[in-house]
Amino acid sequence: MKPDPTDLDRFVTNLNKIPIVEGLKRDEGWVNMKVQFLIDKMNANSKDLLVGWTVLPPGAMHDKHRHFHADEFWIVISGSGVMYTDDGEEPANTGDVVLTPRGKWHGFKNTTQQDVVLVWGWSGAGSLEDAGYEVSEETHFD
Repeated sequence: MKPDPTDLDRFVTNLNKIPIVEGLKRDEGWVNMKVQFLIDKMNANSKDLLVGWTVLPPGAMHDKHRHFHADEFWIVISGSGVMYTDDGEEPANTGDVVLTPRGKWHGFKNTTQQDVVLVWGWSGAGSLEDAGYEVSEETHFD
């Protein structure tokens, strides 16, 4: 039986134990991404924090979007690409740490021939539904 996370002093997991999120749709801005919710409302009873791991193969992207109820951060663990902002596009490289306040447009595209790995998270929400999610009408894919 899986323990109730509310009874735990801490939550510990491993990338190999967390499934890739199913059902992410291209028309909602999720393009060929491999997303894992490492710490979230479902697995750790985390109501105000979500931490994720994403691998973006060449050409993959999380199109321009925003969250109304959560600030988002990401750390580029490996690879490079472009990030979408309210003002357009900016380069993003290994080691970059980015904080996007709630309500601001953001996104990421792998523009290289190597995988990009991001660690990212939301402060203020433990699930996609709680974060509030809106994809921009200005798409960056065909």
